Amino acid sequence: MQWQPSATLPQLRQRALVLSQIRDFFRDRNLLEVDTPVMSHCGVSDPHIDSIPVAFTPDGAPSSQTMWLMSSPEYAMKRLLAAGSGSIFQIAKAFRNGEAGRRHNPEFTLLEWYRVGFELEPLMAEVAELVDRVLEPQLGQLQWHYWSYRTAFEQTLKLDPHTSTDAEIRACALSYIDIQMHESTPRDTWLDLLMSHCIEPALPQACFIYDYPASQAALARLGVDAQGTTVARRFEVYINSVELANGYHELTDANEQRQRFTADNQARCDLGKPEMVADQRLIEALQSGLPDCSGVALGIERLLMLALGETDIAQVTAFNHRRA
Repeated sequence: MQWQPSATLPQLRQRALVLSQIRDFFRDRNLLEVDTPVMSHCGVSDPHIDSIPVAFTPDGAPSSQTMWLMSSPEYAMKRLLAAGSGSIFQIAKAFRNGEAGRRHNPEFTLLEWYRVGFELEPLMAEVAELVDRVLEPQLGQLQWHYWSYRTAFEQTLKLDPHTSTDAEIRACALSYIDIQMHESTPRDTWLDLLMSHCIEPALPQACFIYDYPASQAALARLGVDAQGTTVARRFEVYINSVELANGYHELTDANEQRQRFTADNQARCDLGKPEMVADQRLIEALQSGLPDCSGVALGIERLLMLALGETDIAQVTAFNHRRA
């Protein structure tokens, strides 16, 4: 049993410096730093994320109630936005069950920020500016590329992810990936496999992927691209083929959000996972009026790994899950 930290003291000093740089970056832009709970009555409904339950017993109560460690501060931050906070940022602890490896720890740190009045393009520019500031000493001046999801698939695989049939997408995946999957496997699962196995390794050093299929909208609003296709107005950021951040032009329609919670729970049932109670406080916040805004979540540990040239998340956190 090891009591020592998993990161060295110089690495921890560099971590503190990067956190200070981030706070300076947002204070210079007059964003309010906020602090929201890490434990909530509702977990996330995303079928690909498993929240960690916590048994909470109030004083004098005959039994405990289940609460959840938050996988992101998104819901609470949107409630602040609806309350009139203006543009905000947070450096938050987040938790996800079952995630452990070189790039994953069940407890990790997210930088999440929301810009009132921003669409995706100015938010992408701000993300690039922040990442440049942190990574330039290690990686030099990054040359940013901006590819639509369609462009990434067409350039790498000669496949249009929006108009190709399910059978064509499945055949393409099986031609590149040695994997046994049932024919009824959902279309988005095949697209995700092609993204992770074929496209991500071939991306330029610094790349934004934007305008995802509408079926992958999550909490993003829908829009129409230059080809007239309905797409999810969201982006992901990759540095050295490592996914670093996810951004959305945020959904503000409470009814649509309620429908997406229902669809998420159906997908969870299909995967054999328990349903999650829809966060009614978020729904009510949207009903009261979420301002037009865009937001992004960025993994601090992954940013630090890139800044320090490290290959394991344990090297940029004081105590990884094995030593916690």
